[in-house]
Amino acid sequence: MKRVYVNEEWCLGCHLCEYNCAFANSGMKDMVKALKDRPVLPRIRIEGDEKITFAVNCRHCTDPMCIKSCISGALSRGADGAVIIDHEKCVGCLTCVLVCPYGALSQSETGAVQKCELCLQNSAGSPACVKGCPNRAIVYEER
Repeated sequence: MKRVYVNEEWCLGCHLCEYNCAFANSGMKDMVKALKDRPVLPRIRIEGDEKITFAVNCRHCTDPMCIKSCISGALSRGADGAVIIDHEKCVGCLTCVLVCPYGALSQSETGAVQKCELCLQNSAGSPACVKGCPNRAIVYEER
């Protein structure tokens, strides 16, 4: 299965992956209208300090604890192997946020959970964070 991988040595900490992710998942056609004067809620986020920066994102684990812990059945594995969310089923209990060892899930504006779903519903080819990385520190590949 293809996944998003980050080479921390190449990450500049510019946060462009976050903006591209938030825009791609906004459902809007204009980036300025989608992000200006609104909270930016990406499904990938950059952490670190001046020495090293790295991206925190869903790893689409082989044995995902988030799916096992989901009380409503909102989290499942898609046909391609990616861990996906049925937003209609999510009750916002955030148990999956607590059990994720990578800190890759967060609460959305609606109170439901959000996470990287590899832009499978909103992007052709590779995820928006990969396309928007100016240094090619983020890649979408099978390893």
